[in-house]
Amino acid sequence: MSIVEHTTRRLVVAVPGSYHDVIARYESLVPEVDYAALTADDGFRRYHRGDVDAVMTATGVPWRATQYLMGNHAIAARMYRHDPAVMLHAPLRTLVYAGADGATTFTVDQPSSLFDSYSRPEISVVGRYLDDLLDALIGQLTGES
Repeated sequence: MSIVEHTTRRLVVAVPGSYHDVIARYESLVPEVDYAALTADDGFRRYHRGDVDAVMTATGVPWRATQYLMGNHAIAARMYRHDPAVMLHAPLRTLVYAGADGATTFTVDQPSSLFDSYSRPEISVVGRYLDDLLDALIGQLTGES
């Protein structure tokens, strides 16, 4: 057994609009993967959508949240060929949530901070590429692109 300790940078982004508007915008920008086609473009795709509200309603916490697995199988393959353990972090976990104050937030761990932990330059370069794709998505979500 070996242990790998690493630091992760979490990006927490205030996104203008209501929770439902942000969810709709995110799902428009990150379409659901088409498993029949599995195209190899460079855009993000949604592999999973989890309704956190359905599970957490009984807790009485007034937050709304939806979690996603977002990635691209063709990009992940560029790392997977060097170390299959990268699939621990690919696809990326993202969350859109609205706090008690109603403000909507998008959060995700920065890809390079995850993939640098594999200590392989071939993997790290892909992590930085994913950072760039993520920056573009955040710009679109916030209207700052």
